[in-house]
Amino acid sequence: MKTAYLGLGTNLGDRRAQLAAALRALAADPAISIVRGSSVYESKPVGMLAQPDFLNMVVQIQTAHQPPALLSVCLDIEAGLGRERRERWGPRIIDLDVLLYDGQSWQDERLVLPHPRMHERSFVLVPLAEIAPDLTLNGENILTLAARLDRDGLVRGMAWNDFAPVVGLPQRLP
Repeated sequence: MKTAYLGLGTNLGDRRAQLAAALRALAADPAISIVRGSSVYESKPVGMLAQPDFLNMVVQIQTAHQPPALLSVCLDIEAGLGRERRERWGPRIIDLDVLLYDGQSWQDERLVLPHPRMHERSFVLVPLAEIAPDLTLNGENILTLAARLDRDGLVRGMAWNDFAPVVGLPQRLP
């Protein structure tokens, strides 16, 4: 089993329900085990600003999937929850990004790891630092990288221990 980190985001419909549905779908995959999750954060949109605010979180998983297969699982979950890809950085019912995979680098036509823009995004690094403060990215500690980012518009919401029961996952994971 390999350790991976996934970013989840949503800004359409019942955002909490979208995150919960995505987490349940991940947990239903026999090759994925959710290890821990961050708090849920509200954030302003990036790129295209004329859209609703997002709810974001990061989860740590253990998986038997290799990076391309893990990406396919994430894309299938997005499609199953109704995501339609219309415009880059546009509104979305759900977004699942593979951020990190077992300390490995990966690059092909569909996937680049570590995620190429995560170091610029407080809505990724702040929740990631919450659950994995000792991680490094490009030789720098995640906490240090997160501290450098502008957190304006980023608001910590429901903690994992409050959100997990809504999702149907245990508050404390193995």
